[in-house]
Amino acid sequence: MSHTATATKAASAFARDLPYYAPAGNECALFEQAYRQRLPLLLKGPTGCGKTRFVSHMAAKLGRPLFTVSCHDDLTAADLTGRYLLQGGETRWVDGPLTRAVREGGICYLDEVVEARKDVTVVLHPLTDDRRLLPLERTGELIEAPDDFMLVVSYNPGYQHILKSLKPSTRQRFVAMSFDFPPPRVECDIVARESGLSHERCVALVNLAGRLRELKGQDLEEGVSTRLLVYCATLISAGMPILEATRATLVEPLTDDLDVQEGLLESIRATFG
Repeated sequence: MSHTATATKAASAFARDLPYYAPAGNECALFEQAYRQRLPLLLKGPTGCGKTRFVSHMAAKLGRPLFTVSCHDDLTAADLTGRYLLQGGETRWVDGPLTRAVREGGICYLDEVVEARKDVTVVLHPLTDDRRLLPLERTGELIEAPDDFMLVVSYNPGYQHILKSLKPSTRQRFVAMSFDFPPPRVECDIVARESGLSHERCVALVNLAGRLRELKGQDLEEGVSTRLLVYCATLISAGMPILEATRATLVEPLTDDLDVQEGLLESIRATFG
């Protein structure tokens, strides 16, 4: 086998191993430039539109370990940096995911960062400017982030309110990009690839999702995510009747209001009969 053929085969194998992600614009190039220039990145967009998959794809593409943290109300700075734990009768320091990412030169991804407690952003600040430092008060360490460390955070602006938002002083420490649901053609490709359902049958699902998303801010707090479409198509591909699959994925997860549920079901019946 020639050197060119070997290289082509290796490239194809690498592409197959990457978490699948269909770009909608220049987001991959921007992510890579932010990584190369040692800049922190902020992703904004609705739930289930592909932010987490995008980060997984880029981490694999760049060959860096990924440390993902799903933020919540009880997440503290110590959960990220580490703490002393009793192990084998001895008290030992155990690094948290952020500290591990800094030490190992990985990508730390904080999903829905606005859900975390306020002391978390205080820890992030020294990592998001030219210092790129992580101070560990409990151990007295001051860790300098290597060139291949990257901090990525995300949140859903649709859920923002006065108690759950990033301060301007924090937002302006990041390069930022907005995400939305993919264009219909791209979304069809994603749903078909992820679920195994034929592209033709996915077209109707994506068109239905477009109509349901128009209800956001009226009858629904959030529109149908691409993730839910994949779940729906997966159930249909496995043999579940369409109306049962859509009720379980495109109705019940979106609302508890019986009247709204019935309205959604009417749209579904009109689409699939």
